[in-house]
This record gives sequence, C-alpha cells and structure tokens, in this order.
Amino acid sequence: MYENVALIALFAFAYACVSQRVERSVLSGPIVFIAGGLLLGPMGFGLLDLRIGAEALRILAELTLAMVLFTDAASADLGMARRSAKLPTRLLLIGLPLTIILGFALAALFFPGLGLAELALLAAILAPTDAALGKPVVTNRAVPDDMRESLNLESGLNDGICVPVVLILLGVATGADIDGRPLHHVVEVVVEEIGIGLLTGIALAFAAAFALRTATGRGWLTEAWSGIAVVALAAASFAAAQALGGSGFIACFVGGLAFNALRPPEKHALLRGAEGTGEALAFATWVVFGSAVIVLIVDRITVAVVIYALLSLTVVRMVPVFLSLLGTKLSTADRLFIGWFGPRGLASVVFAILILDAGVPGIDTLGVTIAVTILLSVVLHGLSANLVIASLSARWRGGGASSTRADTPA
Repeated sequence: MYENVALIALFAFAYACVSQRVERSVLSGPIVFIAGGLLLGPMGFGLLDLRIGAEALRILAELTLAMVLFTDAASADLGMARRSAKLPTRLLLIGLPLTIILGFALAALFFPGLGLAELALLAAILAPTDAALGKPVVTNRAVPDDMRESLNLESGLNDGICVPVVLILLGVATGADIDGRPLHHVVEVVVEEIGIGLLTGIALAFAAAFALRTATGRGWLTEAWSGIAVVALAAASFAAAQALGGSGFIACFVGGLAFNALRPPEKHALLRGAEGTGEALAFATWVVFGSAVIVLIVDRITVAVVIYALLSLTVVRMVPVFLSLLGTKLSTADRLFIGWFGPRGLASVVFAILILDAGVPGIDTLGVTIAVTILLSVVLHGLSANLVIASLSARWRGGGASSTRADTPA
C-alpha cells in the first residue's frame, strides 16, 4: 500500500510542477494521468498495483464529478448564462434525446446480440458530456462567452437528466418489478431524481450562504477552513440528494448555481479549496482508470467496439447538436465546434459501474464499449482542444463568432 501511495504522490507532485506547461500544450491533464497509470501499472513497469473494486471506483468518480459540477456552476457567468439560455436549452431538450436515439440505432447495427434495453442503456450512458474533461474549453477565454457557458450548462445538467433514463432502462434490462404501471414508474423516477436533486441543492446552498455570510461577518471563519467549507458543501449536496432518492449530480450543479447567485463573501477564495480538491480527485480517478481498468478490457476490444466508439464521439453527438442549433445565428463552424466538444468521462464511468453491479445482460460488450469510448474521448478531445481553439480564435476575434446574440433566431 505504501509503495502505491508513494508512487501516486510523487506522480502528482511531478505533474503539479509542470501543470501550466501541460495545459498550454496539445496534451491535457487526463491524458497524462491515464498514461502515467498505464506506464506505472501492470501493462507498463508493474510498479503500481491498484486493486480497487468497482464500488470504490464509483465513489471516487462520483465525488470527482460532484466537486467539478459544483465549482463550475458556482464560477459560471450567470448574466451570460441567462442571455444565452436558449442554446443549452436546445442542446438538452433537442440534442440530448436525438443523441440517445441515434446512439441506439447505430448500436443495433454494431451489436445485434444485445437486447433493446441493453442497446438503449449503451446509448444513454454515452450521451452525457463530462464537465471535467470539458474544462479546457469552458475556461478558455478565447472561446466566445455564450458558447463557453452553453457547454458548461449542458455538461452540468445532462448528467442529472440522464440518471432517471439510465435507472428506468436498468429496471427494464434486469426485469425489475415496476408494479405493472410502467408510465407511473417512469414519472415517479423522473420526479424523484430531478425534483429531490433540485430542492436539496437549492436548500443547502441557501443555508450555507447564510451561514458563511454570518461567520465571515463575525470573524468566525479562519482562512484555512474557508476552502474546506465549500468542499464539505459540495459533498453534502451530492450525498444528501442521493440518500433522499434524488440525483446528486443535479443537486451539485443547481446548488452551485444558487450559491453563485447568492454571492457569498469572498466567493472566489471559498471556491479555491473545492477546485483543488476536484483536480486531485480527477487525478486519482484517471490514474486508476489507466492502471486498473484498461488492463481488464484490452484483450476484449474488437473492431466493432472501436468503430462504434468513434461514431459515438462524432456522428452520434455532432449531428444532433448541429440539428438542435439550426435557426440560431451560430455559424456552421460554431455548431460543429460545440458538437465536437462533448467529451465522455466521469458520468459514463459511474453509469457503467451501476450496470455492472446490476448484472445487466451483455455487460461485457457494454463495459468494453463504454471504456473504449471514454479512453478515446480523453485522448482525442484532450489533444484537439487547444489546436481547434487556436485555429478558430482569429475568426472569433474578428467578429465571426456569434457572441452574446447566438441564441437569437436567425
């Protein structure tokens, strides 16, 4: 155990020393983390032996995503989000359902041995985009504000929206009893997951903002604990919503937005601790993925799996996004840009472990396809982010981008 801890700690320290250099290059943090896990793990030098179970990996991925969702929402430009609200609305209400439908149709062609419920599960699990992997884009000021905030809001909400979809399909795939009232069951799951998540996130954000304002005003809060407070709030939002039967992801993102709107004193200082915690958790998650997950699937990768994964990252995502944004003042290049930057990551990891635990039929094919799609997403989106932004930034600076008017019908 101590050898593993020492290796991971030294790796983290080494990356910290060159982190800014990496972020400015064609690489990304997750690419480096996965590569490090591969090199140090059983497929490389065999120095790192992480025998982590599915439950532990799920908790790690959930906490990472919870922290990223909360901090991204709490740091969002709410004024810009309101002005460009039609873009993420289109992406979520039109683009997301079309993505699941197209993903299902193509999966039926490539994996004829899977049942309808398993095919739909695969499509739903790979539909949500990853807020953490999308950070190089949504934090890059060269990207027009409306596009950045739209991608941020989309990735923050589609995880939670897909939770009830995955749970309903999981019940169908495993033959769970739904009391002979499928429509009632569907409505109940959707209302509970989204409604409880919304209420929990907002309630805790209001209570926390009031408490922090009081504590800061009276000088009760030390500098060292100010960063820990938001880490605890994000974790509590996620865990409380999950315990009550709601979506912790919805709770974290909506709670972060509410916390942002309430403008607690020294908000940016408060968020630094949570941002650092999110980065550290993401580091651990991707190192584990590279060291302990890839080794389990490498011998089961097929041509069909690779082709479907590539289509999932391109056609399955980009065509629905392009169609959903027709009628806006976004250019063709802008619509393609938004369609391409829909990376798959932590949410898909969490959903994959859920179906693994449930013993869904065809889990081998599903698990390998999801893992390969995530791996390709980390590499392809990570390598292309700065390059694509650099190629389009001159046009954006010259007024070719839609700016804040992108949501206005043409």
